Amino acid sequence: MDFELTDEQALLREASRDLLTDRAPVSVLRTQLDDDAEVDPTLWRLAGDLGWTGLLIGEEHGGSGQGLIEAALVAEETGRAVARGPFLPALLVARAVDRGGAEELRTEVLPALADGSAWATWAFAEPGRPWSPEGLGTTVRAEGNDVLLTGTKTAVQDADGARWLLVTALERGEPVSYLVDRDSAGLTVRRQRTLDLTRTFAEVRLDDVRVPSSRRLDGAPGALHRLLDDAAVLSAAQTLGTLERLLELTVEYVKVRVQFGRSIGSFQAVKQAVATMAMQVQGARAATYYAAMAADADAEDAARAACVAASYTSAVAGDVAGSALQLHGGIGFTWEHDLHLFLRRAKADAVLQGDAALHRSRLVDLLTGQSVAS
Repeated sequence: MDFELTDEQALLREASRDLLTDRAPVSVLRTQLDDDAEVDPTLWRLAGDLGWTGLLIGEEHGGSGQGLIEAALVAEETGRAVARGPFLPALLVARAVDRGGAEELRTEVLPALADGSAWATWAFAEPGRPWSPEGLGTTVRAEGNDVLLTGTKTAVQDADGARWLLVTALERGEPVSYLVDRDSAGLTVRRQRTLDLTRTFAEVRLDDVRVPSSRRLDGAPGALHRLLDDAAVLSAAQTLGTLERLLELTVEYVKVRVQFGRSIGSFQAVKQAVATMAMQVQGARAATYYAAMAADADAEDAARAACVAASYTSAVAGDVAGSALQLHGGIGFTWEHDLHLFLRRAKADAVLQGDAALHRSRLVDLLTGQSVAS
């Protein structure tokens, strides 16, 4: 597999980094931490102009028809900048609708998602349950030409301002997904307080929310697992970006922090700690890029690669963040320093879309033939 980026992919990464550096630096982010708004409208508009929102949508519906590697490159840059906004969940919902929605649904939803005039988010996880199909408790029951959804979802990103929520639930014991209007009767959103200050998450309650049966996505075998794998890869890419920036901040600091008349970066123990961080980041990069490219190539090991990327990045996120904090010393604990924003993002990403233990468990099932791969 060729790990070299194409000229177009390299340009996408460069343009994405430039946009976030110019329009969404941490100094700007800090002024938005107490805002009720989930999305920076200027950044969201510019991201739409750059094509982020339509990356995984076909050209016939206004997108650019790119692959998971392009989406992962953007996710990596949003992680480096700890950027706000539902970029990842909107991409995942777009991919799900593009793959499994009826033509009428695709025509209604995808153009708005592609141009950024609306966004969607995925309501999958449930309180106290694993981030997997086995953790689903929300139910679907038929009533005439509609269905009624009942249950509670948690950690739903930017749900309040979303136009649509993709709700995954159990219908006759089998997992299915329905695209639900945010303003549906019986659907309530409650903001949650989380460790990550840079993003907005919510609890979503569904009390007999009525949805037309036509808004059900195709439940082909393995479709849900495939979407979960895509989500795991994009989450790993975002975590990778955050870890890269933590490493950069640490290297910059140990070069200028002087102790006993010497830069602390010259001490052997500090060198070893930074080298370990660099190896962990490089491992996360290799695993994540391979998983994204394997998904685009529809490789036989794509599902296994997604589990490896997700489990490895989740496992090392806390280590890299902890090392960065220790090497910064007392200043790393202060509100004024930016380090804590990246540390919070890394720790949150380590459990979003499932923690390392969950992905390792699925990897074992895939290797022993006990799990749906695609």
